[in-house]
Amino acid sequence: MELYSDEYFMNEALKQAQIAFEEGEIPVGAVIVSKNRIIAKAYNQTEKLQDVTAHAEMIAITAAANSLGAKYLTNCRLYVTLEPCTMCGGALFWSQISEVYFGATDPKRGFRQTNPNIPHPKTKITGGLLEKECGDLILKFFDKLRE
Repeated sequence: MELYSDEYFMNEALKQAQIAFEEGEIPVGAVIVSKNRIIAKAYNQTEKLQDVTAHAEMIAITAAANSLGAKYLTNCRLYVTLEPCTMCGGALFWSQISEVYFGATDPKRGFRQTNPNIPHPKTKITGGLLEKECGDLILKFFDKLRE
């Protein structure tokens, strides 16, 4: 595997999702990359922060903007383990992020189900990157909840 491949960065997002899993959060992780360097890492923290907007993508967008000292994330790539919801899709639209790679699809709440036109027209969207690994972690989380 090439050092800075898409799989490498999605594996970094999976590490963030694992932290969420261990903290009892829905295991979604995200990293934002600029010039092949991770500038932001985040995981879902809606329970910890008691904030419904504390999705991995939202936290990562804020951290990336702070890292760059700019509100727009043009020339940046997001790697996220689950298809973004409409809220996160809207934030990605406003951030003007260049590329989004997601792992597992979200057939209930993913933006493609609820609002397929929400990403910025120039944003490249790629789904299914390490889909099995990303999906398995989500399934494991909900199986554990049901126990």
